[in-house]
Amino acid sequence: MELWFTEKHTPEVKFSIKVDRQLYSGRSEFQRIDIFDSKEFGRFLTLDGYMMLTEKDEFIYHEMITHVPMAVHPNPKNILVIGAGDGGVIRELTNYNSVENIDLVEIDELVVEVSKKYLPVTACRFDDKRLNIFYEDGVKFIRRCENKYDVIIVDSTDPFGVGEGLFTKEFYGSCYNALHDDGIMVNQHESPFYDEDAIAMQRTHKRITSSFPISKVYQAHIPTYPSGHWLFGFASKKYHPIHDLNPSAWNLLGIKTRYYNTRLHAGAFALPNYVEELLKDVE
Repeated sequence: MELWFTEKHTPEVKFSIKVDRQLYSGRSEFQRIDIFDSKEFGRFLTLDGYMMLTEKDEFIYHEMITHVPMAVHPNPKNILVIGAGDGGVIRELTNYNSVENIDLVEIDELVVEVSKKYLPVTACRFDDKRLNIFYEDGVKFIRRCENKYDVIIVDSTDPFGVGEGLFTKEFYGSCYNALHDDGIMVNQHESPFYDEDAIAMQRTHKRITSSFPISKVYQAHIPTYPSGHWLFGFASKKYHPIHDLNPSAWNLLGIKTRYYNTRLHAGAFALPNYVEELLKDVE
């Protein structure tokens, strides 16, 4: 008997991966958590039946959501990460010697524990001494912060269920207040390809542009996410994501990556016409 994991991307489209075996299945206070193993994508994590990451392509997502803001900010010392219980963003951030403090706010402690046990390639830097973990609601946490962080990375699930509060205008306003005067926020911005996803993406972009003077969108190809075409939001109080990038300075850091580089950084902000039109409709 063959075992397949299938995720419905639209009422008319499904995405499936053949599974060798299921390594873990459990339910926390917030959601169902599953870990599967497959030949093509290695181990992968799903929450409430939705794909979060696979061992084969997670590096694309985690490098692009982390290194883009870190390469633009000239001196990022104090970082806030919301979500990211799988550890991928933390892994990338710990490559920066300039970073003095990383606060990780994850609502579901079980996601962290399961990731540590079953996803060691991703969840490999939770022992870094600069990391502080807060198991609480990111929306409530950020309300208490003011003028504290250089970079905020919002590595949320999709805009419903546990992650719904991380896509509101109030939340983005709180992020603005929590940043220093030259702070940067990035978030996963959903996909522009399928209609329902595009509407969610537009709603998110509209709310961010109402809070930040600089708000841009960039893209990456992530095969296991709906349509494979995925967007990220770059919101800043001061720095432009391309004009204020110093490629030489970042390259001198010697950080090894598999997807991100400073040439691709600039190119990622060159969006297809249909995406530009979707963004202009709400700006």
